[in-house]
Amino acid sequence: MEFITTRDELRTIYKTPRPTDGSIRKELRALDGHCRSFIGKSPFVLIGSSDGAGNADVTPKGDKPGFAAVLDERTIAIPDRPGNNRLDTLENILLNPSIGLLFLIPGMNETLRVNGDARITIDPGLRERLAVDGKQPQCIVVVSVKAAYMHCAKAFMRSDLWKPETWYDRATLPTLGQILRDQLAVADTAEATDRWLDEEYKHTMW
Repeated sequence: MEFITTRDELRTIYKTPRPTDGSIRKELRALDGHCRSFIGKSPFVLIGSSDGAGNADVTPKGDKPGFAAVLDERTIAIPDRPGNNRLDTLENILLNPSIGLLFLIPGMNETLRVNGDARITIDPGLRERLAVDGKQPQCIVVVSVKAAYMHCAKAFMRSDLWKPETWYDRATLPTLGQILRDQLAVADTAEATDRWLDEEYKHTMW
């Protein structure tokens, strides 16, 4: 198998966009009204990061719509709720602040991409502002926006992601308990692991 190793080789396959093309011109250096509105309606964001050695990670974050707060036209605050304590994204940020965000709105094929630099804070006022049912986030990822733009719908249209008729019947797929039982070779039954996970979800959502 041969691999492409240079930009020139890559550009023999793809067209080089012109500065006047919409794909280039649409990139903003700050959040306009449409970007702010999109983030305010989004209940889900994917965060791409990498450490100092280039090891990459993508982490999902989700909550009620608008959980990620736009502090101003160049700043977004993303609360970090209780999780598995791996801290992949947070530890990456300490080593390499560059991150990429992909905001989604269910049922909408277009997405919002934001690139920037991130820092971590436990600012009391901001934690209180982003509390849910009186429970504050453990910390907050504050993103300084460098670029923001709407991403076209082609990937979602090709995948039919939002069409329920294309979804797998959930009953035909393994539960997380079954997967963990097989991957970790645990002694507990899949049902017992699923019950434990359900209890964990109930008590550690926020």
